Amino acid sequence: MDKDQPKEAPEPELEKLLISPGELRERLEAAQAKLELLDVRSEPEHRLLHIEGSRLATRKLVDELFSSWPKDTPIVLYDHFGPRGLDAVRVLSMAHGFSAVRALRGGIDAWSKEVDPLVPRYP
Repeated sequence: MDKDQPKEAPEPELEKLLISPGELRERLEAAQAKLELLDVRSEPEHRLLHIEGSRLATRKLVDELFSSWPKDTPIVLYDHFGPRGLDAVRVLSMAHGFSAVRALRGGIDAWSKEVDPLVPRYP
């Protein structure tokens, strides 16, 4: 199985670490608070396609995040299908104390299917 392919549903305690594509769209449209949208895929994947307004989680950006972002910064991470984003959320929340970090359920693939079909899907 490809490391980025969807796996079984996450453990119940991790459900709170996920955000649906529809809920993310609503939060982005509401723009009530600054939301950091970070792409944890590779640079070539990000160049190929990404969610508008997102930033690639480069080493430099991650260093900045660890050193200067408030621990309550709203952050949503995404990858292709979801597992890498969820792994990154685990690191930020459980190991580094970030309290408002979530992963996009189903990754950019779900975003394309459920929210923005203009974002192409890829294998």
